[in-house]
Amino acid sequence: MISFGLVCSKGHSFEAWFKDSATYERQVKRGLVTCAHCGSAKVEKALMAPRLAGTKKGRRDKDAAEPTQAVAKAAPDPQAVALMKELQELRRKVEENAEYVGDRFAEEARKIHYEETEKRSIYGEASEEESKALAEEGVEFARIPWLPRTNS
Repeated sequence: MISFGLVCSKGHSFEAWFKDSATYERQVKRGLVTCAHCGSAKVEKALMAPRLAGTKKGRRDKDAAEPTQAVAKAAPDPQAVALMKELQELRRKVEENAEYVGDRFAEEARKIHYEETEKRSIYGEASEEESKALAEEGVEFARIPWLPRTNS
């Protein structure tokens, strides 16, 4: 596992753990890495210095192991916490009341819009291009910031 210091486009700093650097890159590309404070998917690695292994006696050069840029650990913003809870509740309600269609979302939404299939609530994934095309066709849908499940 590897921990990366991250920063979102709004300047919020936070940390996240990944299996390896390639996993981080894949998840960022898919928009799965979001800011812990505001939910923005526009994140990038913060400037950090590597941790250096110590000697056999456990000593190390403290200056070399410290980050080059300090990241303050701030208490969570109460409004952000409340928003996260609301988004988690929204996810629960959508999952309970709609059919998951995965990456077929655009196709299924069109079928419903053009009355080729029964009207029903669906959810799934759509690329930016698919979303733009649906909007141009007048297909009604909403984009929801989907929070990952947590164990706590």
